[in-house]
Amino acid sequence: MINFSIIKQSVNFRTGVISTGRGEIRTPAFMPVGTAATVKGMLPEHVRQTGADIILGNTYHLMLRPTAEVVAKLGGLHKFMNWDGPILTDSGGFQVMSLAKLRKITESGVVFQSHLDGTSYDLTPERSMEIQYLLGSDITMAFDECTPYPATETEAAESMRLSMRWAGRSKKAYIPRAGHALFGIVQGGMHRHLREESALALTALGFDGYAIGGLAVGEGQEVMFEVLDYTASMLPANKPRYLMGVGKPGDIVGAVLRGVDMFDCVIPTRAGRFGRAYTSEGEINIKNARHAEDAGSLDARCGCPCCSRYSRGYLHHLFKADEMLGPILLTWHNIHYYQQLMSDIRAAIAAGNFNDFALEFLKKEA
Repeated sequence: MINFSIIKQSVNFRTGVISTGRGEIRTPAFMPVGTAATVKGMLPEHVRQTGADIILGNTYHLMLRPTAEVVAKLGGLHKFMNWDGPILTDSGGFQVMSLAKLRKITESGVVFQSHLDGTSYDLTPERSMEIQYLLGSDITMAFDECTPYPATETEAAESMRLSMRWAGRSKKAYIPRAGHALFGIVQGGMHRHLREESALALTALGFDGYAIGGLAVGEGQEVMFEVLDYTASMLPANKPRYLMGVGKPGDIVGAVLRGVDMFDCVIPTRAGRFGRAYTSEGEINIKNARHAEDAGSLDARCGCPCCSRYSRGYLHHLFKADEMLGPILLTWHNIHYYQQLMSDIRAAIAAGNFNDFALEFLKKEA
């Protein structure tokens, strides 16, 4: 079990603290993605220095290599990757949908071929729980099918109800431990009544937290916000709410307005590897020629090592020369930017002026 304490709440949004056996998670929180037991290009201590309280690992990738059994043999995921804070592990459902080859979904689970070498695997709710237990996850996610987009109402309903049956099996197979948690995942596509059916099914089972899945899959921000407008309020107010795979800064601010507490996304790290940076002036591409002779910092309002020590001209040179330091520095900056954004959000909620903060931020992003 974990404890979720709400510090300040408005009608829809709130700031609080999730207490786990490995430390506290300040909410709203953004989790840098460490898919394969590493946040790409970052030392764990540097990830911590950006302000991150928790990171995310992934069942699908770690079951393929080095395998959960090897990670367990080497002391568990925390020791394996030298991260002493909380870790949430995605159950693998999304990656099976997006990466795996020749997948076959049955009532039992999913049989699929690895995108790495074509090896066949059988992933069930019980096996997903076993893998996450072997990894030593602090927050385990129930195994689900990520409903594809677009999907007909019939397809969304069948997918969601299968996920709810798998949620029940995940709950039964999960081994409770002090300071650990199991989250259920709401599905139902873009259909309000299906989302409500899913939320009711999960709350009847009783989970430590609730995720909203099946969004940020191509539906666009307006539709995503519409679904969040009603879905977040369907979930227990005293439990953390986690929006999976989201997103860009404006997505996060808008989702917090609608009651979401936790986020994860590959965007800041992936963008950094390709020369894109999120700054107080908006998104920039450091590869553009206009930065070649710029002696100024990447973001004058940012105090991260990238911005305080290096010029735009130097960063531009690193990318043009294909030097690995370029992606490392921009990744560091982007994760710092995201964590600073979360800190600013928490402060604005605590001060009672988050509505104004969000309005100004989203106006700038438009």
